[in-house]
Amino acid sequence: MSVKIARVLATTVAVSVAALGTPAEAAPQNQFGTTASCYGGSVRSYFERAGSGGDAGPYRTSTRCRDINVRNASPFAVDACVIFIDQTGKCNYWTYLPAKSGWVVVATNVRDGVNFKVRFVTQRYEYEPLTAHHAY
Repeated sequence: MSVKIARVLATTVAVSVAALGTPAEAAPQNQFGTTASCYGGSVRSYFERAGSGGDAGPYRTSTRCRDINVRNASPFAVDACVIFIDQTGKCNYWTYLPAKSGWVVVATNVRDGVNFKVRFVTQRYEYEPLTAHHAY
């Protein structure tokens, strides 16, 4: 390759890098190793004794997440549903959350500014605490 072509190539690469800037940094990570944009704003609900379950909230959806996500941190499975409290006192639909689950979507494409609760029902009566995390 001639010196002239090498110089043009080097100049082209340098100009391209300068125009593009440095590579973007990754989004910050939260304690669960997921991007902080949605899960980083998660809140925790805690029931001293899970019993038959209970309601967590009320919460209000935000621009952080399009969906309502729940993570079951308990050593037993639960079912969860969302209740849009300004509209109804009933569940949207039930979603199974295995013990120590990852994030699970319990309501999808929810508008911003919607008030809701998350209802938990245990598979059997539990004497251990029920701990869950909510991202919305």
